[in-house]
Amino acid sequence: MNCSDVIRERRSIRKYKEQVTIPQEDFEKMLEAAMIAPSARNTRPWEFFVITNRDTMARLQESHPYTSMLTTASAAIVVCGRPDLQEGKCGPYWPQDCGAAIENLLLQAKDLGYGTCWCGCYPAMDRVEKIQEILNTQSIPVSIVAVGVADETPAARGGFDPDRVTYIR
Repeated sequence: MNCSDVIRERRSIRKYKEQVTIPQEDFEKMLEAAMIAPSARNTRPWEFFVITNRDTMARLQESHPYTSMLTTASAAIVVCGRPDLQEGKCGPYWPQDCGAAIENLLLQAKDLGYGTCWCGCYPAMDRVEKIQEILNTQSIPVSIVAVGVADETPAARGGFDPDRVTYIR
């Protein structure tokens, strides 16, 4: 699939084929894509937790009200921010940097044949604190990304809207 097709065909998937195992090399490709995203001064202020344990995924569901798709997803990838890696260097750009990493992860997953759903955590601190406790981390959960083989084909939503563009020439 070419880049343009991947971007236009990516959807938020909320229903997955159950009991599908994602190979380690596919996780590594997704994570490599995430980690080559741009970041302020190349500080790479992120950390990733790949979860396939059903009990841990159930605990994540309990901590976040919009993650019911984890019931059928093969995995959850929690993308966490590390603001400590930017202190004194370039300002607090870690949320944007993590967003770029998440989008790269979503697009690579689509290219590999997987569906994903991006479930935001930060800045909802109640979610953040619960997920930090589950993962035993001080890094800041920015999102939970559900990953698996799609068992639905949602229609496209959104698209180019010329009313939201101003050209200054």
